[in-house]
Amino acid sequence: MKILFALFTFCFLLKPVYAQRLTKEELQDSVKTIPSFTIHKDNYFITGVPTHTGISKKTADAKYQVSFKQLLFRKKVPQDSYLFLKYTQKAFWNIYEFSSPFEEINFNPGIAYSKYFYDKDNRVNSLATLALEHESNGRDSIYSRSWNFVSLEYYRAISKKLVAGVKAWLPFYYKESNPDLMDYSGYGQLNFDYEFIPNRLYAQLMLQKGLSLDWKGAARPRILYNPFNSVNQFIVLEWFTGYDENLIEYDQYRSVIRIGFLLKSNEFDFLRARK
Repeated sequence: MKILFALFTFCFLLKPVYAQRLTKEELQDSVKTIPSFTIHKDNYFITGVPTHTGISKKTADAKYQVSFKQLLFRKKVPQDSYLFLKYTQKAFWNIYEFSSPFEEINFNPGIAYSKYFYDKDNRVNSLATLALEHESNGRDSIYSRSWNFVSLEYYRAISKKLVAGVKAWLPFYYKESNPDLMDYSGYGQLNFDYEFIPNRLYAQLMLQKGLSLDWKGAARPRILYNPFNSVNQFIVLEWFTGYDENLIEYDQYRSVIRIGFLLKSNEFDFLRARK
């Protein structure tokens, strides 16, 4: 845990070396022209096999995510910020089994308040988001898993190529169905997005550490490659290793390699330098 946050702190203390980012006026003009209904997190469909157990029709699966947000007001609210609704749905689908049943679906709605920050030259350099969120698997009885939380995210461009972020959360009303959830999910995660070739090749990394003293966390590296003409359509290779990939099995270790198709969110493109 200390190593992860030391790495994050080091990245954020680095002197920014990027050149031309959007000015405050350019950012506000861009917000006026983008659609109010847009992609929030990355949208994807990937399939793969486990590396921690035997490969079979029951252990191979598909995972997909649908995520979007709706800007509530085109004009900014006080403090040069924006208010929006967001929704993410992540599903685990046993497509190789007979009748292809769904193993788990996690629903994550929320309402969020985002604010951009600027440097001394009045150019955007970071983004903070405060949100009220709920996540559940929509099931009842012993299979019910849900939690509510207030989250705070902060993303900053570390260089021309690297955007780094931290997300922290404060949970409430969750102990009835999953009292030890924080032992596996912890109170936050780190995210990194590195651009090797603009609109062509990226690497992403998510790191998360639970509260337990032993290693109960997660890592999710990704490689994104765009062979298409579209700016946001990618082939993605993902490896998830750790706990809390989904709610029903948050306390069970998983290691899965998957490949598939991804629509990349442009939510943090405003933080990158322009040529």
